[in-house]
Parts: sequence; structure tokens; C-alpha cells
Amino acid sequence: MVSVVIALAASGGFWTFIAKKHDTKSAKTQMIIGLGHDRIMTLGKYYIERGSITADEYENLYEYLYKPYEFMGGNGSAKQIMDKVRQLPMK
Repeated sequence: MVSVVIALAASGGFWTFIAKKHDTKSAKTQMIIGLGHDRIMTLGKYYIERGSITADEYENLYEYLYKPYEFMGGNGSAKQIMDKVRQLPMK
């Protein structure tokens, strides 16, 4: 049994599988961050141009888009937009 595990671990196919799995997860993560960034930027700019935000809109933007985006490692321009959105009057 031990020799089977060692042979499997030493095989190139096993490590290729592991590397491919990691790349796929990384690509999925990057795509999700990208989609979150796009949505935060689009909605945030809209609210800023409008000059106000409702409580429901803010909750949606912050709780369901920005917080997960930030947790996954997103930052930069979306953070700047969120900082401006936080300053908007709530209606």
C-alpha cells in the first residue's frame, strides 16, 4: 500500500493534476474578483453621479459585493469608489 502511494505521489501526472487544479481555482478567483470589481465600480459611479444612495442600495453594494471582494484580495480603485459612496447622503 505504501509503495502505491509513493509511486502515485512521484508520478508526473499526479503533480500535473494538482498544478492544474490550483490554476483553475486561481483563474476562478481572479474572475470573481474581476466581476465584483466591475459591479462595484459601475454601481458606485452611478450612485456618486446621482448624488445619493438608499439604505438598501448601500447594503447591497457594501455587504454583498464590496466585503467579499475585499476578503478575496481585491483593492485599489474599488476602495476609492466605496470611500466616496460612504460620504453620500442616504435617502
